[in-house]
Amino acid sequence: MDKKMLCVAVKLVLTGYFGMCVGQSILPPGPLSGAVADSVKFSTNVQPPATPFISVSWSFKGVNIITSTSASNTTRPEYTNRISLERATGGLELRNLVQEDGGEYTVTIVPAEGPQKQGETTLNVYTKITAATIRSPAAVLIEDESSTNLTCEGSGSISSRVWMKDEQPLSPSSRLSFSADNRTVFIQPVDSSSHGPYQCRVSNPVSSMTVVHNLTVNFGPHNISIVGPSAAPPGQRVTLQCTADSVPPANFSWLFNGNETRVDDSMFIIERLNAENTGNYTCSARNMVTRRENSTVLNLRGKELEIMILYIIKSSDG
Repeated sequence: MDKKMLCVAVKLVLTGYFGMCVGQSILPPGPLSGAVADSVKFSTNVQPPATPFISVSWSFKGVNIITSTSASNTTRPEYTNRISLERATGGLELRNLVQEDGGEYTVTIVPAEGPQKQGETTLNVYTKITAATIRSPAAVLIEDESSTNLTCEGSGSISSRVWMKDEQPLSPSSRLSFSADNRTVFIQPVDSSSHGPYQCRVSNPVSSMTVVHNLTVNFGPHNISIVGPSAAPPGQRVTLQCTADSVPPANFSWLFNGNETRVDDSMFIIERLNAENTGNYTCSARNMVTRRENSTVLNLRGKELEIMILYIIKSSDG
């Protein structure tokens, strides 16, 4: 065989030999995640052979940290009591993790038969999250007038923040925007829906924590209404209850046929209904912080009077 043919043959053999090493990783896809002070295991997909491996070695960032052969075991001094090798499969356990343990690990196995086996993976080391808070500027917030922001902070290695309101994820809108790192949510301006509890979930691959912050937005009064009958028999006790959506709670006052009759009470009680106290009842609700006021009217009739009016209308139709 001439030199040219020999070179081609050698190249083909080497390509097949080393191609198997490079193409068949013996470590699962990474990266692996570990927590400071905890342990992590690097498991291979190698089955224990009938004949023990000639050698197993691990390196970190290109520096050998442990090598085991049939004759001896060598461990880098700084890894003493922190590292264990599973000789049968080439797996490795690393204990008492520190941030500096994060990086690329390589395992090389030389079996008694066949080509050497190799694998690489990356370890990310995180500090567990042990505390979280939501901060907001101290201010009196009034709907459609004020703006504010909420900032989520936490201890440990934070890789993500998720904001929620009433247990539902928050997303950008005409009023809501977020900082680039999702640390802060901006509300410009606040409205009644901005009032209530906000949750921020901070997490990393080894831990998570959720913190809650109640945001007070002064709003209203909205949706004012009077709960009570529009008609009742003469002599009956009638209770009218005025309600409104308001923060802080609204102050109420009543008008009967345009005349003020009761102040600072959401309830109006008519002990005995008669012709003199049928008519229009107006409830006004006022928010002392927003300085806003709304009102609604209920027309209260006596049932006998109502029946008589219906009878007159029916008779005139006949």
